[in-house]
Amino acid sequence: MQFIRIGEKLISEGKLTRVIEKILQLRAQGYSQKEVAERLQIERSFISHLESLGQIRRGERVALIGFPVANKEEVQELAEEMGIDFTMILSEEERWSFIKDRNGISLFNELLQLIKELQEYQKVVFIGSDMRVETVQSLLEGEVIGLPLGPSPIQKDMVVDLEKLREILEKVKDKDKDKDKGE
Repeated sequence: MQFIRIGEKLISEGKLTRVIEKILQLRAQGYSQKEVAERLQIERSFISHLESLGQIRRGERVALIGFPVANKEEVQELAEEMGIDFTMILSEEERWSFIKDRNGISLFNELLQLIKELQEYQKVVFIGSDMRVETVQSLLEGEVIGLPLGPSPIQKDMVVDLEKLREILEKVKDKDKDKDKGE
């Protein structure tokens, strides 16, 4: 086993390698960054940075955010199939849990971090109420494509039309292909 001394720390290369392999294995199995982070007790942002370091696909980066979504698993599967770079899909229960599990300053900081992270994506597909779509469009600098689930406030899980979402994602991805070809 290889060890590296960095200042006062003794680092195990083997342990680092195993953790990275476990992260990639779980992500490839369809677990969200948040689920992997909770499972391995690490920061979600570490997973995001790790994936960014290993990213080899050319083209614009695309994020998919949505809540409250009833058919969450199907939406996540479609996003993975389409090669979406970042996905965060929440049910109504998960949305409220996200809020309730944090104190005010922690929630504020995490939301600011999420907004900062989303700024790194050239395109964001946002699924939510009409008011939330408009809010996200005004917050982010890149292109935000909205898929409204209905008028605000939405207080129950809503089914996302997968064919409509697929059509939007295909158009977003086709634009990337056109750019790569120089069109």
